[in-house]
Amino acid sequence: MEIRLYQPSDLEEVMHLFYDNVHSVCAKDYTNEQLDAWAPKEANVYRWESSLNKNHTLVVIDNNHIIGFGNIGQTGYLDRLYVDCQYLHQGVGSLILDHLEKYAAAKGNTHMNTQASITSKPFFEARGYTCIEKQIVERRGVRLKRYLMEKKIK
Repeated sequence: MEIRLYQPSDLEEVMHLFYDNVHSVCAKDYTNEQLDAWAPKEANVYRWESSLNKNHTLVVIDNNHIIGFGNIGQTGYLDRLYVDCQYLHQGVGSLILDHLEKYAAAKGNTHMNTQASITSKPFFEARGYTCIEKQIVERRGVRLKRYLMEKKIK
């Protein structure tokens, strides 16, 4: 496994990983309608490209295949953290999060926050994040439950 900075040539594979992760891993916690609203088959490529390039984005590679990615903004907001469903519970998410937390600390942030799904909430809790509030958000006219979570970092 290798972790490296995101490159523009990774865009299609990252978007595909995101779609697959949401529609497989999160299926036990959300309805099909909610999954489609969260991760539509036809995503906005420009929006993805802009966000991945603007933020500090990392990818994990195994056998020339992206198996995980995550990104964080300058203020310590963890925007995305997704792992290929075949690589769950193998330390890929923790590897990415470790690097992103170090990046945030190096930028002078004392806290990191994220908006965790029902599915990812236990992962973040195990990593020392606490739930600040339960939220209901709307995506494409569909309501989704998520959690605002925060962690103090050094």
